[in-house]
Amino acid sequence: MNPRQAKDDLYEQFARIGKVISHPKRLEILDLLRQSERSVDEIAGLTGVTVTSASAQLQVLRQGRLVQARRSGRQVIYSLADEAVARLVEALQETARNRLAEVGELLRDAFDSDALAPIRQQDLAARLEDPNVIVIDVRPAKEYLAGHIAGAISMPIDDLVTRLHELPRGAEIVAYCRGPYCVLAPQAVEAIRNAGHDSVRRLETGLPQWRAAGLPIDTTVPNSA
Repeated sequence: MNPRQAKDDLYEQFARIGKVISHPKRLEILDLLRQSERSVDEIAGLTGVTVTSASAQLQVLRQGRLVQARRSGRQVIYSLADEAVARLVEALQETARNRLAEVGELLRDAFDSDALAPIRQQDLAARLEDPNVIVIDVRPAKEYLAGHIAGAISMPIDDLVTRLHELPRGAEIVAYCRGPYCVLAPQAVEAIRNAGHDSVRRLETGLPQWRAAGLPIDTTVPNSA
C-alpha cells in the first residue's frame, strides 16, 4: 500500500468516530453513561425517546466501539468502553462551548450562572473537611452509588423537597449533578433557597469533571446531614 492510500484509509477510520457521535441523542447517551451504566429502558426514559430508538442509537455506539454491553437477566446493560470515551465527550463539549456563541447563549438562558453563584471544584476540594460545608448529590441514587464526591450526601432532586429539613440552618450547602450542562443542581439551588437557606451554591462542574481532575471519589454512603 502506498503512503497516500495508507493515510486516506487511516483518516477514514478516524472519521468513523465522528460519524458515530454526530447525533445529539447519541451524545446525550454517552454523557449519561459517564455517570453510571444503564439499561436500554433507563436510557430511553432519561433521553425522552422510545426503547426502540434508544436501542438503535446504542447499537450505533456499540458498532463504533464507544460503548460495551453485558447481560443481566433479560436486560442488556450498557457502559462506556473506557475513560478515553469520557474524555472525548468532555473535549467535544468544551470545544463547542469555546467556539460556538450559541452554546453560551443557551447556557445563560438555561442556567443564569451569575445568580446561581457556582463554586469552582478546586475551591470545594479545599473545603471538603470543613464541617460547615454540606455537599449534596442531586443525581439519581443509582448514579450516586456508582461514585460520588467524597463525603457528599445523596439527595436526588425528586426527593429534595421532602428532605429539606435535613439540611442544617447556617450551613454552606453545595449542590452538584452530572456536569456543567445538567439542570438538576440549578433546580436544587433554587428549591433550597426558596426554603430559606441563604448560603447555597452549585458546583460549576459535575462528577465526571471532578473524577477527571483526580479529586476524591467515594462509593460508600456517609452519615446523613
